[in-house]
Amino acid sequence: MAILENIRKRTTVLILIIGLALFAFVISGVITGSDFSGGKISSTLAEVNGEAISREDFTRKLEQAQQQFGSNFSSTQLVNRVYDQEVRSTLLNQEFDRLGIDVESDQIVDFIKSTGYAQDPSFQNENGVFDAEVFKSTIADWKETNPLLYDNWLQIEKSIIQSAKEQIYFNLIKSGVGATLSEGEFDYALANDKVDMQYVRVPYSSIADSTIQVSKSEIESYINSHKDEFKQDKSRDIRFVYFEEKPSAADEQAKKDEIAKLMEGSVEFNAATKTTDTIKGFRNTDDMMAFLDRNSDSKFDTIYKAKRDLPAVAAEQIIALGVGEVFGPYRDGDTFKVSRVMDRKANGTVKASHILIAYEGAERANPNVTRTKEEAEAEAKRLLAEAKKADVDFTALARDNSDGPSAPRGGDLGYFQEGVMADEFNDFCFGNPTGAIGLVETQFGFHVIKVDDKQDVVQVATMTREIEPSEETINTLFTNATQFEMETTDADANAFADIAKKKEYSVRPVNKIKAMDENLPGLSSQRNIVQWAFNEETKVGAIKRFDLANGYAVVQLTKKYKEGVMSAEDASATVLPKLRKEKKAEQIMAANKGKSLEALAKDNNVTVATASAVSRKTPTIPGAGREAYVVGKAFALEEGTSSELLEGETGVFMVKVTKKTPGATLPNFSTFAQTLTTQNRNAVNSAVYNALKEGADIEDNRATFY
Repeated sequence: MAILENIRKRTTVLILIIGLALFAFVISGVITGSDFSGGKISSTLAEVNGEAISREDFTRKLEQAQQQFGSNFSSTQLVNRVYDQEVRSTLLNQEFDRLGIDVESDQIVDFIKSTGYAQDPSFQNENGVFDAEVFKSTIADWKETNPLLYDNWLQIEKSIIQSAKEQIYFNLIKSGVGATLSEGEFDYALANDKVDMQYVRVPYSSIADSTIQVSKSEIESYINSHKDEFKQDKSRDIRFVYFEEKPSAADEQAKKDEIAKLMEGSVEFNAATKTTDTIKGFRNTDDMMAFLDRNSDSKFDTIYKAKRDLPAVAAEQIIALGVGEVFGPYRDGDTFKVSRVMDRKANGTVKASHILIAYEGAERANPNVTRTKEEAEAEAKRLLAEAKKADVDFTALARDNSDGPSAPRGGDLGYFQEGVMADEFNDFCFGNPTGAIGLVETQFGFHVIKVDDKQDVVQVATMTREIEPSEETINTLFTNATQFEMETTDADANAFADIAKKKEYSVRPVNKIKAMDENLPGLSSQRNIVQWAFNEETKVGAIKRFDLANGYAVVQLTKKYKEGVMSAEDASATVLPKLRKEKKAEQIMAANKGKSLEALAKDNNVTVATASAVSRKTPTIPGAGREAYVVGKAFALEEGTSSELLEGETGVFMVKVTKKTPGATLPNFSTFAQTLTTQNRNAVNSAVYNALKEGADIEDNRATFY
């Protein structure tokens, strides 16, 4: 009590001290320019060749994207989408400035003519045609009378100007891209010159990988010689144990017991009347709607259903029940159900096919139909007589003659219940037995109808209870996750897997996570985990528990990768097979030097195979796969000559050319040259942008903010 009294006496001093401490905390961040993760606070989201993309401008465009796309994209997807757009426009605008590309007002008008905005009635004259003067007048009017609409147009205009500049820029490049007649001729030869050959392949798989030794220095040497192939972005490896929030076996049994208790009647004491009331259960209640309202997760569905519309897991059993009979409990997905048949209609659903013969003036008749009503009736009677013949295929008859939309399906209308079709059609289908064929007239025309099938329909009441984890299960899950986090945090960093194994938890690794990744296999969208993994203060071996929508994940950061060239360890999975293949090729070629085709086959227990009509454009050898180098070497040989040993993709080859067939002689190759030109020009936009991006100096700070 004395201590509390002293605190009360010094309340003013304490408030002053706390205030100064808070002020010092806030002002220190301003002075040092640091955020909570130790990084420097910046208003720049990215820099492209020294040109900043401000966070403020980016945020505004991100908000516009969110309004435009709504929930179609996640927040991270939208950030990445807008970022890609901003980098692209910045790079291209730098090119526009360098080359002096600009768009004048008259060019904007011309460009608008080729866009969807030309269809805007606000920009069209009385003839419904885009008019430049009407367009200018409308924009001027918006400026004076509708500032919001005018401001919106200015944003659209910026986009139009950007698109127009891009069109000019890419068209300038495309004008210098083409193909000569010689290139067209060469492309023709690549596809149409053929070679037949015999070949022997000694596969690399004939030498066991275990016999080939590759050193770390050899891997490093290979990487240094192919640095462009082994560039890597900054990334992270993690592993996690997922504690999923799901019902236990005890929870499931509890739900079953709840349903079982509601099946039969119960006796309850009525405090108001001082008597006992008998409460009817699901099996014998007289007011099913009220009963399900009180006791079920789903309402009473009064619609009659055919077997195909019942729950698949219990359709056979339910359709076989009599009125008043009950089936269940049964499990359907994440619910337990019990179903009771309330009523049954025999033959309550019909499957029918028809041939519609429409006439001019009939409801929904195709405009191409010109026959009179009398002609339609005569044609329908003719088809009726044809349909009743014993050997006639009604499906084919309907497909060839019906004017209805079901004609491609052979007139099949599927199953339907009473009241769905036109009255005359309905009465015939439900008033005649399966197999009956007849003719009726409706407002749509004349119908030749065949009754294909009939089935009963039932009215089913279903009591459902969703299977959910109990509070006890949820609490146990939290305890287990927390305990695992504490044990692994206190133990050695390498003990994560051992402790998980001891507790029979599954450890899932996720490798090479990028800074702007969002979805993690097994956990879906978990941006907070990615941000934690990339926080500079998160060290390798660090462990943290994350609360998820359906449970918890205890995550460990296992590795960090720096931006640059891969290490030998990281690249070994890619490099090892390549180096093994090179060493196997050397061994095979050294052991078989100077041998003939037949001797090579005999000594290596392989056969001499043949390949016919092989081209350079599709250099696939039957039985060996794609072998561009080997096929190219074959085309360099004369007929009847053999190659030296060749290092292929799947083995060491020797080939002998048996026949060379040049493509047919053409008068000119302009068509092939034009095709190449079109292909090359179509690739300009993406190829040029990718080249600009590859050569640019881009600093990406997205992960700092999102």
